[in-house]
Amino acid sequence: MAIPDFQTLMLPILKFASDGKEHALREAREELGKEFALTDEEEVQLLPSGRQAVFTNRVAWAKVYLQRAGLLNSARRGYFQISDRGRQILGENPSRINIRFLERFPEFSIFRGTAKSEKEQEAPGKPEGEHGTPEEALEAAYERLRNELAVELLEHLKASSPQFFERLVVDLLVAMGYGGSRKEAGKAIGKAGDEGIDGIINEDRLGLEVIYLQAKKWEGTVGRPDIQKFVGALHGKRARKGVFMTTGTFSQEATDYVSRIDPKVVLIDGRQLAQHMIDFNLGVTLTSRYEAKKIESDFFLEE
Repeated sequence: MAIPDFQTLMLPILKFASDGKEHALREAREELGKEFALTDEEEVQLLPSGRQAVFTNRVAWAKVYLQRAGLLNSARRGYFQISDRGRQILGENPSRINIRFLERFPEFSIFRGTAKSEKEQEAPGKPEGEHGTPEEALEAAYERLRNELAVELLEHLKASSPQFFERLVVDLLVAMGYGGSRKEAGKAIGKAGDEGIDGIINEDRLGLEVIYLQAKKWEGTVGRPDIQKFVGALHGKRARKGVFMTTGTFSQEATDYVSRIDPKVVLIDGRQLAQHMIDFNLGVTLTSRYEAKKIESDFFLEE
């Protein structure tokens, strides 16, 4: 079973609290995980940011929404207890509790910033379209913007000259911490350019290990023969490490091949290349910054 969205979790959480006892969110997660037959992998699946598990995030937000609607009380952080209103709602035997259901309570509408005039309240309700938690909505929007930017970056790379692309490969590796300065990397790449090798860059600032580079501006799929040629060149240099970057993609045969050989060869296709450029601010510029903040509980402790 897929991980339920946070609105689907609202009624089960309220039912879980129906015994009137104070419960920890951890208890709710354990019980709901069993109820929805989640696998171990689903319970630990992370949000795109990697900072929190999806299921943990959704249970927490379901609890927050129920609390804001007055169906749950929370005397301390991470714990909750059913309220008189919550018992009353369970007595109505609802088939589902969601955002639209909770908007009947004025304090919830104020919390959501969706308080309506009387005229608006008489109008038919809009279709429910919010299934993700606030963090999920924010991260999903961020991922869409990032992916659109990556596509645009890749289009620019494919339209560039082969010489520009070779310089870009070195610039990216320098930005990632390889090769020392760009000036040093430029000297290094000038010494190469033979036997299928486009450049050489230091793996560390002391130059104790070098990485050989291949930069291939390519529209289609790079196959195993091209990778074998590069590996042969590495053997000719007695090199142990190489990076092959392309604006295209790699065939499955090429990927399988490099997983079984020595020297170590890393393949970076166009999609990964664009993502690395975004991560290391190469060819992109910051336009906006949004900060997500939370309550600092220690601040409110009174001695």
